[in-house]
Amino acid sequence: MMDLGPVVWPPPPISTERLVLREPEARDRAAFIELYASPEVHTYLGGPRPRDELEREMPEVPGRRSGSFVVDLDGTMIGHVMLRRATEHRSPSAVGKVDLGYLFLPRAWGFGYAAEACAAALGWLEGALPGEPVVLTTQTANAGSMRLAAKLGFTEAERFRAWDADQWLGLRAPYPG
Repeated sequence: MMDLGPVVWPPPPISTERLVLREPEARDRAAFIELYASPEVHTYLGGPRPRDELEREMPEVPGRRSGSFVVDLDGTMIGHVMLRRATEHRSPSAVGKVDLGYLFLPRAWGFGYAAEACAAALGWLEGALPGEPVVLTTQTANAGSMRLAAKLGFTEAERFRAWDADQWLGLRAPYPG
C-alpha cells in the first residue's frame, strides 16, 4: 500500500455529527496499541499482535501518513480509518485503486461510528481526488463489515481466497459528475 499521491495532507479536521476525523497525534499511541493488540478487533485480520512488541515498535506518533485518519469521539481516539492506494493485493483488480480500511475499538462497536467515519473519509476523498474508485476487502465471515460495505455503497466485484479465508472485494464507483 502506498500514500494517496497528490493530495494536500493533512486536511483540516473533518467534523461529523458526533465525530472528528483528524491527523494522528502522540496522545493516540496507547489507543493504537490497544487496537492492534485486541483479539476482538483482529478476529478477521489474522490475529492480534503482542502488546509488548507493539510497545517497543510503535512510533511516538503512529499512523502519520496521507489518508490516515484518527476517529475521535469527545477528544478520545476510538478508531482509525485509512485510505491508501493498493500497490499489492491478493486481487489484481484492486491494484491502483484507493483501498478503504478501518479499525475500531470494541467499546465503539454497534453505535454507527464506523459508518459515520468512513462516509466522512470517502466524502473527503471525493473532494480531494474526484472520480476516484475505491475498493474494500473483508472476509465474507465478517458480517458486520459486510453490512458496513453495503451501507457505504460498495458492491461485490469479486470473491477470492486469501489468508486461509474467503474474502470479498467490494467496489464503490465514483460519483457521477
